[in-house]
Amino acid sequence: MFDDAQMRCLRATLDTIIPPDDFPGAWEAGVGDYLQRQMQGDLAEMLPACRAWLDCLDAEAKASHSRDFAGLSHDERRALLESVEKADLKTHWSLEAGGFFRQIVEVCAEGYYSDPGNGGNRGGVAWRMIGFEASA
Repeated sequence: MFDDAQMRCLRATLDTIIPPDDFPGAWEAGVGDYLQRQMQGDLAEMLPACRAWLDCLDAEAKASHSRDFAGLSHDERRALLESVEKADLKTHWSLEAGGFFRQIVEVCAEGYYSDPGNGGNRGGVAWRMIGFEASA
């Protein structure tokens, strides 16, 4: 589905959107699994754009910081994603960067707070965080 570089970029992106603190970040909570599962089903049409977006994000990080996105600090990743959202870019993107970023944020939140049976919210961690007690 994703090559190694795309997978590292995806993990860094998701953990920048929902970083770990007293609770697991997006990746540890299963959002990557949720996203991949959705892209094999309901969101299959989104997969090529997601691959392209991750490649463009890595290229943008390399142009801005001489490192791939996963190699940036959390603050550098956050600032770069803010630039992407505003389309304040140094490189050419093959798709509308900010619009697709908003889709990633939405799917990340869905995966983090969804029913654990959908592949995200591993062990119901997000539900415990917000005080929603349900069997997970």
